[in-house]
Amino acid sequence: MVTILKPDEVREKYGKLFCQGFYTMVDEENGVAQIVEKCISRGPVEWDVVNRKRTGGILKNISTDGTTIVMDTAIGEAPVNFGPVSAHLGGQGIQSLIVKGNRVHTKWMGLAGASVGIGACIPQCSNVIETIYPDNFKIGGAHYAEVEIVTPKMVRVIIGVDDTDTKEKGASWVTTMNLGAKCPYGKYIDHKIIQLNPLVPNKTTNCCSTAVSFAVEPNERDKLIGYAKEFLAESTYSDNTVMTVFEGLRIPKELEDFGWNAKRIIFKVDDALDVAKRCGVDVIEITGTKGTIGAVAAIGCFDMGLRSAGVPEDFS
Repeated sequence: MVTILKPDEVREKYGKLFCQGFYTMVDEENGVAQIVEKCISRGPVEWDVVNRKRTGGILKNISTDGTTIVMDTAIGEAPVNFGPVSAHLGGQGIQSLIVKGNRVHTKWMGLAGASVGIGACIPQCSNVIETIYPDNFKIGGAHYAEVEIVTPKMVRVIIGVDDTDTKEKGASWVTTMNLGAKCPYGKYIDHKIIQLNPLVPNKTTNCCSTAVSFAVEPNERDKLIGYAKEFLAESTYSDNTVMTVFEGLRIPKELEDFGWNAKRIIFKVDDALDVAKRCGVDVIEITGTKGTIGAVAAIGCFDMGLRSAGVPEDFS
């Protein structure tokens, strides 16, 4: 026997806590997933990151961005190892992530105060469908706890954009920031400004493209893309606006190489189209074609961190 509670039932039972967002994006082709968790304070975020990293499980990488935790995991199951130090420190870990139809089941383990995080805090987040508790579940104190948190299956969609401005008005990075903030489909996750080759002769000013990512349920993917197309068509000042679309958590190396090289090489539009075709990037003309190179490069550079905003000389 188990007990299954929905977020409002968890909130009623334990009181209102602190998780403000919890999204599970999966890339089944590559066997990986990414969990984005948003809190109201850095303290719990930093403690959770250290303790989850210590326990291993399916965790491959974990990082913080302010009060947000980003976890890269495998799809599957692996042992959680609290270790001897946990008798004094407590601990928290993720043992499995399994895709079941249009849902994702993640199994969490926690010791002491960490059991509150996995048993009461995350489960009451509105992005959670339900949480499955075993009969022996106890929270807080010195207790050990296990729960299974069920969330909607989501995928990451990156939308790259270039050439929405002119020398007189507009800025592409502002356009995509507004796209992310106003889009009614999916969850706006991240935004990047990609510095490209400043020696390109036909640039506006800075020669930057831009991209924005969303966590979206697969059945809303087309609605997200349709909204983005209409938004850009209405927002652009340029006759050469291009939008690109990529789905997944692993950007192909060839695409990354193209993005990095676009910071020092002057490519042709056909070069970008060839790479896009081989790497699963959809290229959509909004008002023209000149923005193709930057929009493809924006996808390639999306996961490069600070390197996306610089040129090779900044990191030599």
